[in-house]
Amino acid sequence: MSKQLTDMLDALLECARKAGAEHADATAHRSNSLQETVRLGKLESIERSESGSLGLRVLIGKRQASVASGKLDANDFPMLAERAVAMARLAPEDAWCGLAEASRPSDGIDLELDDGYEADESLLHERAQETEETAMASKGVTNSEGATAGWSRGSLAFANSEGFSGGYRVSSHQIVCVVVAEKDGVKERDYAYSATRHFKDLDAPDAVGREAAERVLARMGARKPQGAQLPVVFDERVASSLLQHFAQAISGASVARGVSFLDKHLDKPVFHESIDILDDPLRPRGLASRPFDDEGVTGGRLLLIEDGVLKSWLLDGASGRQLGFASTGHASRNAAEPSSPSSSNLHMLPGKVNKDELIADIAQGLYVTELIGMGVNPVTGDYSRGAAGFWIENGKIAYPVNEVTVAGNLKDMFAHVTPADDLRFRSSTNAPSLRIEGMTIAGL
Repeated sequence: MSKQLTDMLDALLECARKAGAEHADATAHRSNSLQETVRLGKLESIERSESGSLGLRVLIGKRQASVASGKLDANDFPMLAERAVAMARLAPEDAWCGLAEASRPSDGIDLELDDGYEADESLLHERAQETEETAMASKGVTNSEGATAGWSRGSLAFANSEGFSGGYRVSSHQIVCVVVAEKDGVKERDYAYSATRHFKDLDAPDAVGREAAERVLARMGARKPQGAQLPVVFDERVASSLLQHFAQAISGASVARGVSFLDKHLDKPVFHESIDILDDPLRPRGLASRPFDDEGVTGGRLLLIEDGVLKSWLLDGASGRQLGFASTGHASRNAAEPSSPSSSNLHMLPGKVNKDELIADIAQGLYVTELIGMGVNPVTGDYSRGAAGFWIENGKIAYPVNEVTVAGNLKDMFAHVTPADDLRFRSSTNAPSLRIEGMTIAGL
């Protein structure tokens, strides 16, 4: 399928050239998916979808324009090309636009992104049902928002007028379970999930269901804590959100515009000297792995934080030119727009202590298992989010808490991070449990 897409893009680029484009690049995507949801033992939904998209960017001098289509129909290519060229001639000049200088083919890279497996409806139903049944069998779990099992497979392709043409296939498989527990009229909700590139790497359905039940039951009897300035430990499931804020802050687009709280920090300490953070688009079976980015640039393992020091921005071609660097291979785009920088498989290396040791010397503090809202200012680094989790007393988990706000500034938070050793690769951005000193805790 990817060969069909690259042939399609080559034809589209030829149409762009004939329409008057000086340079051009194009992307295409096609995918199939199937998922089943079971709720309270009964089939709730079956969703099957087939989708495709096509994007063309043309450049005339320092002017550019992009067009997109949801139809992969070669009969539409001349019209799309003519429309894009007409738009580019009217567009304002952009001094930084252009094709990525480092574009090159990536033959021979096998990242094991497609396992070729497509589960049928009966198997998905069986797995969703087993997941929910396991969760509902736990005493105290009283309701379910459903368990879903599904897969998707697709092909992606990119080509440009300088001769790059490449494509690859991806698969993904998932199980999700959301359940409710109730005691004395008070309800709590929590979930568990597993998502992988290969079907055989998925957690077992009963393990996902058991985790969902354990998480929701642990939240029962939650209290509202008093306000204080205390250590906060972010569970590994939510600690990754701090890395997402970090990735936004070192995005070349944000840095070039001067709208990042880290825009003056290249080659300066940002984290404690024990911290290393890296991005690796070439990790086999990674959920954000890719043989090349959305400008055709093959990236590699990039150490962003080394011994606490910020060593690199995340760059696409345009932001790299603006900041005086080459692209790092982190261009990401949708079909209708030019690229912008985005992380791939981003993670913080684990620490040397386990989670129990991380909290052992905390007299009072908060262990966060859920974050709510998006109260983060990317320009100043000010951080304030709703949270739920558990109160820590004398180095132990004491009781569940909810209706909490945790606040600080990301600069200070990054400088006072201590990681545990429990890193798991569950998504595209991953971190171990993280302890941060001196955060402000308040009731909502």
